[in-house]
Amino acid sequence: MSGHFWPFRIRNNTVMRDDYIKQALGKIMDPNILINVVSRRVKQLKRGNRPLVESLEKLSPEDIALREIIEEKISFEAGEN
Repeated sequence: MSGHFWPFRIRNNTVMRDDYIKQALGKIMDPNILINVVSRRVKQLKRGNRPLVESLEKLSPEDIALREIIEEKISFEAGEN
């Protein structure tokens, strides 16, 4: 995979930072759940919700969502099957 941890992409082909993906997978270990949580949060951010983390650099909505997961500002609850 040419040096990348995982080519994690959202619908618009935005590539997320590998270091954030690795750290977020430490919080939400199922990649399918992680991408769902990130996707939902990105939609909220694009609708105008404010980020729950601060950054000195300009981050994409996808990276903001990953940082929020890493810093435990957002999480998920598994539903019953």
